[in-house]
Amino acid sequence: MTDRTAFLSSTLLVLLALAGCASGSLSTIPRGLAEDALPLDLSRFMGDWYVLAHLPTRAERNAYDALEQYSLREDGRIDIRFSFCEGAADGPLETLEMLGWVHDTETNAEWRVRPFWPLRLGYQVLELAPDYSLTVIGHPSRRYAWVMGRTPEIDAGTLDGIVQRLAGEGFDTERLRLVPHSGGACRAPALED
Repeated sequence: MTDRTAFLSSTLLVLLALAGCASGSLSTIPRGLAEDALPLDLSRFMGDWYVLAHLPTRAERNAYDALEQYSLREDGRIDIRFSFCEGAADGPLETLEMLGWVHDTETNAEWRVRPFWPLRLGYQVLELAPDYSLTVIGHPSRRYAWVMGRTPEIDAGTLDGIVQRLAGEGFDTERLRLVPHSGGACRAPALED
């Protein structure tokens, strides 16, 4: 890990940990899924998710080609890799490796993520398309959110609807940033399944 990556990781984690102290509850049933479609299918949720828009942490506010990758381990935990190019499509590749696990096994929509021990961060699947093509992740503080899809693009109408719903739940959508994608010029290697 480079010094810059270590600094970015530390900054991201401290901000999320502090933000978690002032949190209220979010829905544990993702919008888009019927209750009879719960718990969400973890094996379908795994794989690559392009970060299309976000309420960014300080560390990712200049991210290009942001990608979140999930791989389900045999022990039920989840290997997570977040990667992006810093500042431009040809900027330096930054990666953050984390470990996740399901906190709410009734829905599989509330996780905890550990970038390093003993820190645990809240992670909630707020929305999930029935075909698992689009998801919205929120932090319980409502300061951070990520709109992610299986492809690096989203139509404006869909994004507008997501923004309205996030605003209705108390997220500051004025800070929403679209994440530029350049077609894979900056990409971390795939995680093993």
